[in-house]
Amino acid sequence: MKARTITAVVTAAAVAAGGLAASQMASARPAAGTLSISADRSGKLKFNKSSLKTSHGRITIKMSNPSSLRHSVAIKGKGSGKIVGKGGTSTVTATLKKGRYTFYCTVPGHSGAGMKGTLTVT
Repeated sequence: MKARTITAVVTAAAVAAGGLAASQMASARPAAGTLSISADRSGKLKFNKSSLKTSHGRITIKMSNPSSLRHSVAIKGKGSGKIVGKGGTSTVTATLKKGRYTFYCTVPGHSGAGMKGTLTVT
């Protein structure tokens, strides 16, 4: 009788542990992703990358600004970082689903002149 009780307890524990692991896996999200870009050092209205790719979930884009012009980074419809001068860093964070998004500089005229790119979220 003791052997059956021990087996039942071990089996129940294994099922509970397996159920917990399965529920954790089902709700698991990709780890937070941080992407780094920079403004063009020479002052051209562009980023050093025109496309970025990452997994869905919480995403941060950090833009360093080595240029003498002020710049920022934003994700269209999802938020924007502050406008920074030379040596500054602009950061935007958003939780994104799979899809394609536009990242750009919010300084008037910069995006229209080409300071933008495509963020692909898988």
